[in-house]
Amino acid sequence: MQVPSLPGIDVVAQPELRLGGLRIHPRTHSSSAFSFVDDLWLQAVDGGAERRIAGLPQPLALAAMQWSPDQRHIAFSHVDTRAGRVELWLVDVAAGRARRLTEQALGTVVGEGFDWLPGGSGLLATLRPQEQGAAPASDGVPRGPSIQETDGGGRVQSLRTYQDLLRNPQDTEVFAHYMTTQLARVGLDGRVTPIAAPGMHVGAAVSPDGRHLLRQRIERPFSYLVPYSRFPRRIDVIDLDGRLLHTVATLPLVEGLPTGNDAVAPGVRRIAWRADAPATLVWAEAQDGGDPARAAAVRDRVFAHAAPFKGKPQVLADLSMRYAGVHWGSGDLALLTESWWKSRQLREWRLAPDAGSAPVLLREGSREDRYADPGEPVTHADARGFQRLLTTADGEGIYRIGEGASPEGDRPFLDRQQLGVRAGTERLFQSEAPGYEVPIAVLDAAGARILTTRESPTSPPNVHLRALGNGAAPVALTDIAHPTPELRDVSKEQIRYTRADGVEMTANLYLPPGYQADRDGPLPMLAWAYPREFKSADAAGQVTGSPYRFNRISYWGPLAYLAQGYAVLDGPTMPIVGEGDAEPNDSYIAQLVASAQAAVDEVVKRGVADRDRIAIGGHSYGAFMTANLLAHSDLFRAGIARSGAYNRSLTPFGFQAEERSYWQATATYQAMSPFDHADRIDEPVLIIHGEQDNNSGTFPMQSERLFSAIKGLGGQARLVMLPNESHGYRARESILHMLAETNDWLETYVRNAPPRSAGSEVEAAASP
Repeated sequence: MQVPSLPGIDVVAQPELRLGGLRIHPRTHSSSAFSFVDDLWLQAVDGGAERRIAGLPQPLALAAMQWSPDQRHIAFSHVDTRAGRVELWLVDVAAGRARRLTEQALGTVVGEGFDWLPGGSGLLATLRPQEQGAAPASDGVPRGPSIQETDGGGRVQSLRTYQDLLRNPQDTEVFAHYMTTQLARVGLDGRVTPIAAPGMHVGAAVSPDGRHLLRQRIERPFSYLVPYSRFPRRIDVIDLDGRLLHTVATLPLVEGLPTGNDAVAPGVRRIAWRADAPATLVWAEAQDGGDPARAAAVRDRVFAHAAPFKGKPQVLADLSMRYAGVHWGSGDLALLTESWWKSRQLREWRLAPDAGSAPVLLREGSREDRYADPGEPVTHADARGFQRLLTTADGEGIYRIGEGASPEGDRPFLDRQQLGVRAGTERLFQSEAPGYEVPIAVLDAAGARILTTRESPTSPPNVHLRALGNGAAPVALTDIAHPTPELRDVSKEQIRYTRADGVEMTANLYLPPGYQADRDGPLPMLAWAYPREFKSADAAGQVTGSPYRFNRISYWGPLAYLAQGYAVLDGPTMPIVGEGDAEPNDSYIAQLVASAQAAVDEVVKRGVADRDRIAIGGHSYGAFMTANLLAHSDLFRAGIARSGAYNRSLTPFGFQAEERSYWQATATYQAMSPFDHADRIDEPVLIIHGEQDNNSGTFPMQSERLFSAIKGLGGQARLVMLPNESHGYRARESILHMLAETNDWLETYVRNAPPRSAGSEVEAAASP
């Protein structure tokens, strides 16, 4: 598949509705998106020439794609903005030809709009109702005020901040119109058979036996406080003729949760079909009321209920943490994972769901410990199209693909793990320097043939076929060229250094092509980072990334400025550690400044950066970091802050990894808010934000208020508000303008910055 270059601002500026936490393209009845796959072709795994596909719509705008279970067809959705519809298309793989499958348009406000029926006999589609008519129009006259009221119950709940919410009765009617879809079966001949009546569907999945349909619909009353995912929901099982067979649950509106990232809503969660059984539903329900502060030996109970759904559901597992999902294999093999965010702990269990035997613990540890990560179990689509564990011939072994984190960097691997009497793990493949190779598919149950992507600092990722165990060289299946050959000779080094408190840190140091430190001396530098929280200093100090990955020069990160002669420090780790009962954010400022100090000292010691000409930048939480470093240190000459949040009183019920509310940790919220310390931001800061940011917490007002504060206090700042842009910028004009603004800022305040005045070295970290 090929994705085109960035769309123009004329495309991004198309009408867009912002309702119920969604962004909707009203003309096409789809989720609002502006970049699609514009070419599709076939490549045999065993090699040979590329096969072009005849009959594709032109220009192609492919939004979603799925192989049929029998691999004879590919279904895809095509967004035709001129006709105002999302179409369902089918590719005959053997013939290499595409055709539109049905005239009736898809409704894809939520979901992809189609899924294969078991075996590939047809598709389950989510269609626009044929007799629906136009969306409710507003005459501009309000029907009345927007009213909300608490219940006065005195319960303390966490109410996170969300964007794009419903605001008034008119919004609710328009939202209901675009959410209403018609479920239908679509045959390979294009015949459409409706299933039940239209409804506000947010989920539909056919059982492996092809006879039952798990249907989820949202219901009224809607809310002005939370997105649609928290609206009342009805979960049913119907047959493919639309007859109601079983009501699983009717879930109420959830406008708040208990405090903590381990808090969940009471009732049915994460419901899905068991992949290795004809028609068995599996889900979790909290046994502690969803409140992590409540003492409970059993936090989550996992249930299974088989068709015809008579009697009580079977208890599959009782968990002391939160249910995190199951990989299904067969009746005597499944892998269940539970985790607890607060402690970062997880456990993986082997289940024998049909035997009823006790679970067997396979793994227990910290999800932060990348060095000990055994990898993700490998799955494959069975004959009915459901993902199941790829097992060895005796059914006692599985395969795992992992990142292979180590002190030398990531070295992806493929392992075969025996789970039975002969328990043990055999490494079948691991990436070797000086390249970086990732297993992406295991092609047979013996693990003898795999697909990988191979790359190096100067070669972009390409797909290879590798036969294991015979010493044969891998066979290249694709030949993607270097996208920026002018920067092929960029120098990259993964560097290690130590923070003052002993925490080990990592960064990628990039230098322009042809640069020699002994000849060219220190350069102006742009450092680009994103802080992360840890419960363990050992985990925080683990190496991330690899020195052998491709040097992809993207418009989004900092590497484009290598072409302008800057050194770049990309991704210097900024760990915020809170071990034991300590909260990481209570020492956020001190740890942040210490991390930045260690990074600056290291690049200056290496002679590649001029201490007086280093800028700091970041996006989102990285922008928050940037403003804090400018306020609490004098390490940097300027900052680039994109789409950040700067006043934490505007996100009072938690942010990022902070679980406590503003009223529980007022001092921490205030200490971490650069808005509260705007009088100390005495370096120039470029603030960029999308005018229509949809990210929770990063309201455009955050940047506007920080700019106003700096301006009123006599500081140096520039505010750039990009029209029609969200949290990630999409239009070519926006991206080019962002790059130009950043370049001008760096040229003015970093490259050509005068020497610092005497005595203005490094400011001490702010007091707690």
